[in-house]
Amino acid sequence: MDLALLRTFVTVHRAGSFTRAAALLGLSQPAVTSQIRTLKRQLGRPLFLRRARGVTPTTMGDELAHRAAPHLDALVEIAETGLDEESVVRTLHLAGPPEFTSLRALPALTPLLSQGLALRSTFLANCEEALEGLAAGHHDLAIATGRPRGGLLTATPLCDEEHVLVAAPHWAARLGPGALRHKGPVVLQQLPVVEVHESLPLVSRYWAAVFDGRPTAAGTVIAPDLRAVLECTAAGAGLAVLPRYLCEGALERGEVVALLDPPVPPLRTYFLAARTGTLALPHIARAHEWLVRAAVDW
Repeated sequence: MDLALLRTFVTVHRAGSFTRAAALLGLSQPAVTSQIRTLKRQLGRPLFLRRARGVTPTTMGDELAHRAAPHLDALVEIAETGLDEESVVRTLHLAGPPEFTSLRALPALTPLLSQGLALRSTFLANCEEALEGLAAGHHDLAIATGRPRGGLLTATPLCDEEHVLVAAPHWAARLGPGALRHKGPVVLQQLPVVEVHESLPLVSRYWAAVFDGRPTAAGTVIAPDLRAVLECTAAGAGLAVLPRYLCEGALERGEVVALLDPPVPPLRTYFLAARTGTLALPHIARAHEWLVRAAVDW
């Protein structure tokens, strides 16, 4: 069987689209379509089903991809880097949420730079987008807030992130001691809200976990970066829900205060995902192991 046909097939399987696969391979879409048809004739069974947006693999297509992809990845690695492990600089492409990747993952990986690793990062707040990019081969590892489904990707729990309801000290003073504990969600109608999106994802998750309800207020300040949310909150823009690791320094300095200390704080789990089989590649395996080890202290 022609390895070029298998490479095209695996790329289509990961991309979920002939068009995206053609762009990744540097081929025309008709060329990709022709190669998939040739492979189909050789195997005697269909590999993909066409949908309104892209294609989905058949059972045969899934089985072939899961068996062939790890070996193809290893061959590409050998072809691109050669056999001299000591002299090769290998590049790791990491995707993840901007704040967590910036403050946690990238600093944890920097010791590997002296071992011949180069880093390239992509900031993606959307979990599905990060996992889709990983499946399509755009990234080597992805940090996600959801566990991927199916056999194409594998995931390892990395760490739990505690969420804290915070505001500037003058807002806490205005509410009075114990106000949130007694009034609960009503306080949202009194304080402005600082969030990363109009849908208030962090505040909504916090309110569901702690108060078993939903927030009714709209965001006053929307900034798609938690670091900006922290700065605006410290400046007095309103209340926010933030990861403890991000706001711990501000809490210690008194720039913000925790409005509530629930017995069971809301948590969000981060997963470290990779394409099945790629952890056999030394530089990806090393980075994966390094991050999992570092996460013990997170």
